[in-house]
Amino acid sequence: MTHTARDLLTTTTATLAPDPNANPLVPRIAAGTAPRATLAALALEQTWVIPADRRAFEFLAERSAVTDPEAAAFFTTLAQGEALAGERLTAFARACGADEASYEPLPGCQAYPAYVAWLALNASPPDVVLALTANFSAWGGYCATIATALRDHYGFTDEACTFFDFFAEPSPDLDRLATAAVQAGLDTGRLDEMSACRYGRLLQTYEAMFWNALSATP
Repeated sequence: MTHTARDLLTTTTATLAPDPNANPLVPRIAAGTAPRATLAALALEQTWVIPADRRAFEFLAERSAVTDPEAAAFFTTLAQGEALAGERLTAFARACGADEASYEPLPGCQAYPAYVAWLALNASPPDVVLALTANFSAWGGYCATIATALRDHYGFTDEACTFFDFFAEPSPDLDRLATAAVQAGLDTGRLDEMSACRYGRLLQTYEAMFWNALSATP
């Protein structure tokens, strides 16, 4: 069957949508019952995730510059976004009272960026575009919920919530770049739908591990 990029992105995102029960922590944050220590752990885990993902996306952009320029544009934009997110993370970590010096990152949380790094080294760039775009849909929804809860239940300022606001807002430019990259992959035969779905499934699984590991923190 012949797909357009938009159809493939839509169906893949729907297929890989996580089970609503796969994330035990975000509902607790939404209800205001998650402890501030867990919020601090979330901030500190992200101080590891964000720079790791940024470097992985930069590497993917370099890898794909010649063979997959549309994918390179997508990854470059992702890397720039991670840099901006990292700047916004500081205010959230400060509001949580996070102590980076004494914190030991959780393996279950760091499995996700480790796999993103694996994809950067091993996967076809168009496949990664499709897998990541499907995964980002769930992440954006989580961030929107957290941003609201931080204001409503924890009394966080707008500045302290900007990290989550950043990811919660739709990005038409990124959507356009993803569509162009997937379409180019389809046109050139460089996109393997089965591989992309496999990568996306693993990303969703590792993201579920992230939230489960945080949920288990004291």
